[in-house]
Amino acid sequence: MFSYMKRGRNFYRNVLALAIPIILQNLITTSMGLLDTFMVGMLGETPLAAVTMANIPIFVEQLMIFGFQSGSSVLISQFYGKGDEDSINQVLGIGLYISGGLTLLFGCVMCFFPMQFMSLFGNDAVVVELAAKYIRIVAFSVFFGGMSEVYIAAHRSMANPQLGFYILAASMLGNTFFNWVFIFGKLGAPAMGVEGAALATLLARILQFLIALLHVFFNKRFRIRPKPLFCPNGAMLRRYIHYATPVVLNETFWGLGTALYPTIMGHMEGSQAILAAYGISGNVEKLATTLVFAVGGTAAIIIGNEIGAGRKDTVYDVGLALDMLAFLSGLIVGLVMIGLTFVFFRPVVYPFFHLSEEAADIAAMMSVITFSFLSVRSFNTTNVVGVLRGGGDVRAASLIDLSSLWLVSVPLAALSGLVFQWGILAVCLCKDLDNIIKAFFGIQRLRSGVWIRDVTVS
Repeated sequence: MFSYMKRGRNFYRNVLALAIPIILQNLITTSMGLLDTFMVGMLGETPLAAVTMANIPIFVEQLMIFGFQSGSSVLISQFYGKGDEDSINQVLGIGLYISGGLTLLFGCVMCFFPMQFMSLFGNDAVVVELAAKYIRIVAFSVFFGGMSEVYIAAHRSMANPQLGFYILAASMLGNTFFNWVFIFGKLGAPAMGVEGAALATLLARILQFLIALLHVFFNKRFRIRPKPLFCPNGAMLRRYIHYATPVVLNETFWGLGTALYPTIMGHMEGSQAILAAYGISGNVEKLATTLVFAVGGTAAIIIGNEIGAGRKDTVYDVGLALDMLAFLSGLIVGLVMIGLTFVFFRPVVYPFFHLSEEAADIAAMMSVITFSFLSVRSFNTTNVVGVLRGGGDVRAASLIDLSSLWLVSVPLAALSGLVFQWGILAVCLCKDLDNIIKAFFGIQRLRSGVWIRDVTVS
């Protein structure tokens, strides 16, 4: 029954070789957010709620960038399997052009209209004002982060995930140092509080961009070729639009849908405690899911390379094995994290963030619900983002990913929290309901086998 799991030691060694740098990269990114949350949390519950609110649109923007990365990766991983470096340069160039343009536009909106923009995400005037101060400073960090992350993702698609680890490690260390200096006023700097956290993020993203730029000039593994990079041809642009657009729209609308949850929470009674709890539980969740979601990133690389190298006969079983690996990883991590919520996080960790008893109880409840669904969520991420999308089936993957979110979970969460006022427990249960629906349709698509496509062939 599970014969597809018998893939030999080399297969699992390859999975580990690709997954470990991605895990470390995700840990670094998550730790950066957790350190931000911890340092801002030391200022009190109101600043923590403000930064949580400000990160709602930034989260959506980051998912858009992830969409460009993923859309590029569908093509780059298969071109890499064929050894076609000119085409890889063209895809990378298109990704950088589009990502750079949109992040600059996004940054301008946040910088010049911060109060109007943040008023969309909550109705607590004090929290909104603090969030606007934060987002005005952090606005153009999205450009520097987006450009460097598109470049990092291209190397990850070429079986070089270590690059992201090194660059993001330097960015995290810089962010932690700048936080210490500007939030609390060290080394002669003024104590800027929430605005100091924003400045630290901006400086860390600039550092990240500069390191990536240096790598372009000194890297010998993959050479940047100016002509195909800066002047991609029309055929490649059309191919990119065909395969990347569904992914970008997928990640953007998934991000918008996900961002509606804290927006709903920001308009509920007791929103300050709820948003502070969401900020804590969300960071703990990201820290715990670095292992299980690294399998999804690994799956996209392996599936793309297999198809690009012409080994279509083995792709289906490889996809099954990766999906099962993700499910089992999610199950184990979820059970461990539910236990740790009660014996470690609630009594030991939460007090460090100066949460009220109400906010700490809400954070614990959010974590338990999230980790109860983790095995199914991990399967969905690997299956949709890794296997189906990596196989070139981007349109079906997007439809599966978005339909349950927008047609079921978001409407039910809004009704529960804002219309019927059933409380935060009902909102959290509705939020995770889409995992079950997504798994059902994802399994059907996987079993059909129609998702195996060579996207490098016109």
